[in-house]
Amino acid sequence: MSDTQIDIIRHGEPEGGRRYRGYSVDDPLSKTGWQQMWDAVPEKPDWEHIISSPLSRCLRFSEALADTMSINFSVEDNLKEIGFGSWEGRTPEDIKNNEGDALENFLLDPVNNRPEGAEPLDDFAERVWTVYEGIAEEYRGQHILVVAHAGVIRAITSKILGMALDDVYSRLKIEYAAIATTRIHAGKKPVMVLG
Repeated sequence: MSDTQIDIIRHGEPEGGRRYRGYSVDDPLSKTGWQQMWDAVPEKPDWEHIISSPLSRCLRFSEALADTMSINFSVEDNLKEIGFGSWEGRTPEDIKNNEGDALENFLLDPVNNRPEGAEPLDDFAERVWTVYEGIAEEYRGQHILVVAHAGVIRAITSKILGMALDDVYSRLKIEYAAIATTRIHAGKKPVMVLG
């Protein structure tokens, strides 16, 4: 049996500039964001299915790519970004100016310094990992593209590499349209693949 490969691409730059977007801020891709996404697609991708977050910064590109490649795509609600609670839609500058050291504390220890009303990081990581395992099972032996968010990539990376969530969230920078590749050989644990 051939390996299962799951590529996870982060959405491109959204409209509205830099701000905390969780699952309740649904900005579409900017013109630059669209270009970033198309530029990230390999010349002849062999993806057999596309699975997208329901948020428009992922979903609209997934629809366009699936149409261009003439392949099926589906939407998975639990691939949406982590909820940032009271920081949803706010810029880092606004948070720094109005909440003292809250942002710095969050960046140093995102597990224990969540914004008010934010989704717990452990819960988010668990919902994302459950989706990842489901994809690996349903699409065993296939090459799949997941279009999602930086938080989703971090959650999957932390699980595969056995790293603490706070380390991954505070130390792993994921650029717009970056692709993380994971591979699963039959009967083995998933691995991250750098290419």
